[in-house]
Amino acid sequence: MTIIVFGSINIDLVATAPRLPVAGETLLGHDFFKAPGGKGANQAVASARLGISTYIVGRVGADSFGAELVRCLQTSGVQTDNVFVDETVSSGIAIITVDIRGENQIIVIPGANGRVNQEDVERLSCLLPKATALLLQLEIPIPAVVTAAKAAQKAGVTVILDPAPAQKDVPDELYPLVDIMTPNEVEAGQLVGFPVDTEESAKKAAQVLQQRGVKNAIVKLGAKGVVCATPEETFFTPAFPVHVVDTTAAGDAFNGGLAAALCEEFPLRQAIVWGAAAGALAVTKLGAQPSLPDRETFHAFLRQTGVV
Repeated sequence: MTIIVFGSINIDLVATAPRLPVAGETLLGHDFFKAPGGKGANQAVASARLGISTYIVGRVGADSFGAELVRCLQTSGVQTDNVFVDETVSSGIAIITVDIRGENQIIVIPGANGRVNQEDVERLSCLLPKATALLLQLEIPIPAVVTAAKAAQKAGVTVILDPAPAQKDVPDELYPLVDIMTPNEVEAGQLVGFPVDTEESAKKAAQVLQQRGVKNAIVKLGAKGVVCATPEETFFTPAFPVHVVDTTAAGDAFNGGLAAALCEEFPLRQAIVWGAAAGALAVTKLGAQPSLPDRETFHAFLRQTGVV
């Protein structure tokens, strides 16, 4: 019952403002804070806080941010022995603006994340024999993601890919290596080449992803819910209604909750409910990792909403 996360580790520099700026505009903001982030690190923290043994493989720079990021992962219970300190580059940084509706704009400077390579995949491969699932994202170089997915498939480990940040040039060879793909509507639209903003268009997008080789395609529609296409069926799961403060880590929380449920041997339908619940809790607080729920809070929410 172990999750391995192979991905980015960033420091998030977050500004809150009344709305998101347009090109060339200067806005007066409300607040600023610094928090640990990165899609890989967020997903690792999300699953670890839900009580799952979680390892992360990635890179940070030999700077104060890097040391802080590793400490934060350890505090959340993530195993960090396979985080490499790269002395040739800075740690990854994400510059985030959040408006009063909780919507955000994010610029990511990869730093050490952009240096992830075959050496990191080899360290990852040593962990695969005891793993249940491997979580991947696209904030590290895609060749490393493909190689890691191949290694996991060979080892019989479930591959879960969050194709974020959105991009069009995902290689064809990656799709058949993925057991579960979890794009949001923007990412799904980039992948399939048409707008994805309704339940019907999400079903169509999921089917396109399956035609490319993905076994199970999950399209996240935010507050509108989740569409899932499996080899046997296509179904819809509604979102949990909550007050939205910051959507930054919603997708990462979803993947962490999904993987945690699968590790506990829940069926995919129930695992999606776990993912949706974790994502709902994450959007009620500011920040990426600070918003991710612990196991007690998570299960209290499930009881409160009638899921258990």
